[in-house]
Amino acid sequence: MAFDIGLATLVLGVAAWTIAARDTFAAVIGFVAFGLLLALVWVRVAAPDVALAEAALGSGLTGGLLLSASSRLAHTNGSAVIEKPSAIMRLAAALFCTLMSAALAAIVLLLPEPAPTLAPQAAANLAATGLGNPVTAVLMAYRAIDTLLEVVVLLLALAGTWSLAPDHLWGGLPGRGDPVDRGGVLTFDAQLLVPIGILVGIHIFWVGSVAPGGEFQGATILAAMWILAMMTGLVDAPGVSGRWLRLALVVGPAVFLAYPESHAKLVILTIEVPVTLSIAATLALLVAGPPNRALK
Repeated sequence: MAFDIGLATLVLGVAAWTIAARDTFAAVIGFVAFGLLLALVWVRVAAPDVALAEAALGSGLTGGLLLSASSRLAHTNGSAVIEKPSAIMRLAAALFCTLMSAALAAIVLLLPEPAPTLAPQAAANLAATGLGNPVTAVLMAYRAIDTLLEVVVLLLALAGTWSLAPDHLWGGLPGRGDPVDRGGVLTFDAQLLVPIGILVGIHIFWVGSVAPGGEFQGATILAAMWILAMMTGLVDAPGVSGRWLRLALVVGPAVFLAYPESHAKLVILTIEVPVTLSIAATLALLVAGPPNRALK
């Protein structure tokens, strides 16, 4: 109990500090720390799948995306500080946040006992999917359309990011192509961590059928390894006009289909492989940003 109270206090404190931070970099670091603390909260409430997703997506990859954005927007910090919102605007924002927090708390506190759930029905039919992890079974069987739409939303977000490229650089390479120190510590760490991270990502994906894990968590780890390799110059970002890249991005949403009950597990795992690759490629390219370099 004492640990949980301390963890809740720390989560609220980090959240408040992140909101109040004036420096962009400090706010992003606070956001990453907040995400990692939330992952611990999910572990404490016995939700390891959500904890993995929070650590990988909510904190890790999103934190990297925000760090990239903060570095790109560093030259605008001065003008942003000058343009402070009015007192009325700040009061309205505080009031809105308070009302939303109160509404969410009321919804949680006023839930009937026992809370309505379809868990027994889902568990009763879990064997038909051939999957031992109920979370993966629900996402790929009962909520397959939701999972498909999540992948499509990521693809649309990437298309929107690419549309920000100048016309004369469309079809070129994402990222700025900054010079890197190939003999530096970061490059050494990348050479060491990338192979291990790829194996971990594949493992997290594979065990998702019987244990906490799955395609989103595994894909995020694979995307992080690709991002690390691009940051250190081990590999360059691919040209967005490459056919193999576009195929990798669309193959995930394209393979969703119905499957016979007798081969459910095999077909689900077959579907998850291209979905994982599509998610990994999309997430990595979202962090890389729009094309702003010509093809070599």
